[in-house]
Amino acid sequence: MVDVFWGPGFLVVGAVYAGLGAGYAGRKALLLCLVAAWSLRLAVHIYTRNRGRGEDYRYWQWRARSGASFWWKSFFRVFMMQAILLWLISSPLLAAQRAATPARIAMWDILGTLVWAVGFVFEAVGDWQLARFKLDPANKGQVMSRGLWAYTRHPNYFGEATMWWGYFLIAVGTPGGFWSVLGPAIMTFLLLRVSGVTLLEKGLTQTKPGYKEYAERTSAFLPWFPRKGKVNRPG
Repeated sequence: MVDVFWGPGFLVVGAVYAGLGAGYAGRKALLLCLVAAWSLRLAVHIYTRNRGRGEDYRYWQWRARSGASFWWKSFFRVFMMQAILLWLISSPLLAAQRAATPARIAMWDILGTLVWAVGFVFEAVGDWQLARFKLDPANKGQVMSRGLWAYTRHPNYFGEATMWWGYFLIAVGTPGGFWSVLGPAIMTFLLLRVSGVTLLEKGLTQTKPGYKEYAERTSAFLPWFPRKGKVNRPG
């Protein structure tokens, strides 16, 4: 439940900022459209992916270790922690919508939207390619190394981080917006070092034959061509 509502939580917060902020209405509408497209797609994707699969193994482990005290520990460790992170990461949405100037769609808005679009394509297409790969029974136990996954081991995580840097670029075009760099910086750190790349790859290296070879030839995060001397074989 908490993972499905991660994305829509930003839409709710962004709408509150829009309602209370004194910013330019066109910028508010632009930001809300971008956040809505990202958050709703992500929610549908996570719900569809996890439907019928039971509780996330991380939460299951916490539940098993905590016993009867899990209900209140999870309130702070899962729900409140996510709420605090959501509040901090959403800083570009606040910064971009609180300032009354510039009262037009400016260069930073266009640049930020273009960067956001690159990130959205990487996340959405990467998720779609991986979902199709997993639907084929012949690929069970194999490593996904096609499409965007041939250029980065985590196109969806790269896309997520890139979108938040796009929001920041929109915010930095408003007076005092630079302080909101906190948002994309936290998101990028989480994706790289906490709940994303580091945690996921620790398990994949142990459970997926061929993943080590795939990792040796493919960039971990930033998209780049496969290393010379390494060939991306299907699967």
